[in-house]
Amino acid sequence: MARELLLLWAGRHRREPWERLYADYRTRVERYVSITERQIKARGEGAVRRRAEGKSVLAALPDPCWTIALDPRGKTMSSEALASELRRLEEEWPHPVAFVIGSDLGLDPEIVRRARRRLSFGPMTFGHELARLMLYEQIYRTLSIQRGIKYHRPAF
Repeated sequence: MARELLLLWAGRHRREPWERLYADYRTRVERYVSITERQIKARGEGAVRRRAEGKSVLAALPDPCWTIALDPRGKTMSSEALASELRRLEEEWPHPVAFVIGSDLGLDPEIVRRARRRLSFGPMTFGHELARLMLYEQIYRTLSIQRGIKYHRPAF
């Protein structure tokens, strides 16, 4: 796993039931790696807001960083493959790894274009709150795979 992880997510709301779930996984992840989370907020509607979110995300990304955009057109990966890729980054990339989740409008195309990896959870559409929870779970799962923690069970 990378030396430092950053999770940027665009959205206008922080809903308490979701926050408790994120906190549980964040606590698990923080036992093994530093993770920072930043909410990106922007004003406006439609394409104007999406572009403003994109600019705010770009401003929040450290330079340099390895950016992974959650994008439905991205590559789907098994948990084992994601664990392997993050292990490789830990060994070869001494800078932060940033995961970026779009708002209900999706990610600004400029973020997707600049990302070093586009990751998809599959062809279905998920709300950004659920995508954020799934990402936290997958980060914890990759850590469990890498460290031999009895959490992940390989597919049959």
